[in-house]
Amino acid sequence: MTLDGKTAIITGAASGIGRAMAKRFAAAGATLIAADIDAEGLKSLADEISCKTVVGDITSEEGRAAILDTPALDILVNNAGILDGLTPLHDTEDGMWNRVIDVNVTAPFKLCRAAVPRMIEMGGGVIVNTCSAASLSGGRAGCAYTASKHALLGLTRSIAFYYRDKGIRCNAVAPGAIQTELSYREIPHMEGINKYAPYFPLIGEFGEPEQIADVALFLASDASAYVNGEVLSVDGGWNAF
Repeated sequence: MTLDGKTAIITGAASGIGRAMAKRFAAAGATLIAADIDAEGLKSLADEISCKTVVGDITSEEGRAAILDTPALDILVNNAGILDGLTPLHDTEDGMWNRVIDVNVTAPFKLCRAAVPRMIEMGGGVIVNTCSAASLSGGRAGCAYTASKHALLGLTRSIAFYYRDKGIRCNAVAPGAIQTELSYREIPHMEGINKYAPYFPLIGEFGEPEQIADVALFLASDASAYVNGEVLSVDGGWNAF
């Protein structure tokens, strides 16, 4: 699979799944714009691969403008996201809800809203959204995260429907339990983790970021030219249970 001649933006590219995507896309020949709020992580990424880095907050207008400041835009990967520590509804405070929704849904929505007209002018483009196993069920995360990832999947399918005749494809990848720094960063809600604990054995083996990146590369490339409005689970069969 090749991305030769394509300009791609990846958010949340400094670490974890986004970093693995950045490496895969660069190896496939993309002109890469790697965006994140983690300046040090982006610097170390740029030491490894050829890319432009943008330190920007996707929840701010200024950050989004900096990320989208490119003459060409063929591929947008909305990968940046945050967790909610398995917090159930009754303990989800307004601040947590607003922050998770802002990062996981509103920011991708606004990036897509800005990118789609430019892609139409260029004759088409591809959007890949990083959803989650939590996009497909109610018991894979806390309340805010689950709601946000369901919404992101809805956004994906809406864009695919409305803009397919404009040459734009929009798909999602739904990672399962992937070993990244993000997954260990937050102290989980004790009630949430106790509710979740009996189902841990169903996960099986944990996945690696590179396995998600391989699927994202497929969705971004012409190899998936007839795939639109789909979500591809990459979870080792977790959602089969």
